Amino acid sequence: MHKERTTLERKEHAFASVKNAVLPLVLVACMVFGTVWIYGEASTQYTWQWARVWRYVGTFQTDNFFGTFKAGLLLEGLGTTLLIVLYSLVFTALFALCLVFMKLGQSPVLIAVSSGIISVIRNTPLLIQLFLWYFVFAGIFGLTPFATAVLCLALFEGVYLAEILRSGIIAVSHTQWEASFSLGMTLPKTLVYVIMPQVFRNVLPSLAGQFISLIKDTSLVSAIAVADLTLQARNIISETYLSFEIWLITALCYFALTLFVSAPFWLLTKYFAKQYTK
Repeated sequence: MHKERTTLERKEHAFASVKNAVLPLVLVACMVFGTVWIYGEASTQYTWQWARVWRYVGTFQTDNFFGTFKAGLLLEGLGTTLLIVLYSLVFTALFALCLVFMKLGQSPVLIAVSSGIISVIRNTPLLIQLFLWYFVFAGIFGLTPFATAVLCLALFEGVYLAEILRSGIIAVSHTQWEASFSLGMTLPKTLVYVIMPQVFRNVLPSLAGQFISLIKDTSLVSAIAVADLTLQARNIISETYLSFEIWLITALCYFALTLFVSAPFWLLTKYFAKQYTK
């Protein structure tokens, strides 16, 4: 009986290994086939003009022996997008932590204020918030379009991140807190060494999704005249009418950014899964 069970487990493990190895290859093959088919069908009705596009990505100048690379408008816009993402991530994390401590505190006033902020920001579209900040508050506080975009994105993404972190903290058992305090640990040490590692492991997939949403939401800042990747693409299209080529390159840039962000989260998720099963 035990031998039959062992044999069955080996077969199930072998089947799972083959499935995990073959399924991604099948999905990639389907994506490649679909892309080639769509490109071929589009080529029958549209003449691709890729030769006119690459100078907007970048050009090599042979001013010296080695030559120099000059970034085009698309790469300049991509650089602006990266700066917006980096600054927004920092302020998003700070704003989210403030909201979490306010909502988990004992003060009814802070709880009411944080709940009101989360409700207002979460239930209004990001584009409307960008317009309000740009046309109303930016002139009052003297904010540039770039600063307005960073601030608005930080507030919008921060409320979602706050709810993610709050749910992760609530999910940790009270016995963890009691055990830490019984060992003489202070509140900061309890948060850093006991609570937050568990919270981080539990909310890791949600954090990855939120950061990816932040990258994609940066495309909306072009509506307030921030020269990001999307605005540069729109300007190039209005000049060259190369809509398909420019938007495809723009989509690939956003895809590369989100893939770059999601890969570390995927590796961390696999790592924590292995540690948890040990």
